[in-house]
Amino acid sequence: MSTFRMPAEWAPHERTWMAWPGPNPTFTNDEELREAREAWASVARAVRRFEPVTVVHAPGDQASARELLGPDVDLVERDLDDAWMRDIGPTFVTDGERLAAVDWVFNGWGAADWARWEHDAKIARHVADAVGVPVHTSPLVNEGGAIHVDGEGTVLLTDTVQLGPERNPEWTREQVEAEIHAKLGTTKAIWLPRGLTGDYGMYGTRGHVDIVAAFARPGVVVAHTQPDPSHPDHELCKANVDLLRKQTDAKGRRLEVVEVPAPTVLQEDGEWVDYSYINHYLCNGGVVLCAFDDPRDEIAAGIFRRLFPDRTVTLVDARTIFAGGGGIHCITQQQPRV
Repeated sequence: MSTFRMPAEWAPHERTWMAWPGPNPTFTNDEELREAREAWASVARAVRRFEPVTVVHAPGDQASARELLGPDVDLVERDLDDAWMRDIGPTFVTDGERLAAVDWVFNGWGAADWARWEHDAKIARHVADAVGVPVHTSPLVNEGGAIHVDGEGTVLLTDTVQLGPERNPEWTREQVEAEIHAKLGTTKAIWLPRGLTGDYGMYGTRGHVDIVAAFARPGVVVAHTQPDPSHPDHELCKANVDLLRKQTDAKGRRLEVVEVPAPTVLQEDGEWVDYSYINHYLCNGGVVLCAFDDPRDEIAAGIFRRLFPDRTVTLVDARTIFAGGGGIHCITQQQPRV
């Protein structure tokens, strides 16, 4: 595996993989499921403007998927528990000529008491089989939303995910890093202490990095900031930015940090929100960016247009997706072009 590495998300894609929402504890009634399917479909159609999209759906859900996704999205039938393809799908790696898929252990985001994962734990292998590529099996409990790479040897992680007792209670930091590096072809890990406050709620991931910080290009990181001091993420984000600015990447470059302010809304239904523009998705020629019907949507879009002048920025309402525990990045998974 020493020659395989995970390309950066901005590298060319062959296609995007997603999963179709079905009845489960995340969507507790028919109305929530209908809204979720419309939200997932909006993301799929936005991505499809730039590259092929394949959506995995459970038996019996083909008709609903086809109706909302339209004729241009490919469908694959497999048993599913939930719909977060970033986390349940494979992490694709390549040696420049061949493609392979890393299959992490998936245990329902640290065995959350509401989660089911009997079928989702097998989706990475199902997708790899559909693509026709070999599988690199890992013993590490991990999800795709818990890692972010620059394609040049650096990976972002959070203490409360890979080192959390709910996932890998017997692993040391050194062991986690060694396994991550072996599977992703990275050589340096940058650890953030934790994720956003709202990500530790009922449907949270306990700290995924992909709503906190992400590489925009080698040496440049976009970081979530919370301007309002009344929100508990205000000080957390300041600390994250300070930490990141003191870091160098695998090539020895001091990181440039681009701050992206959170939406103005602070709470929904009495709970702190983790609404974040960092949870965007890069596809061929495009940036699909979370929107929240918020005054800062256009501020964020402007930041991403400056960061990616050769890509079209598309805003898609992500509030329904966040209500289920994630964002646009969480429901998409790139298959690199080889």
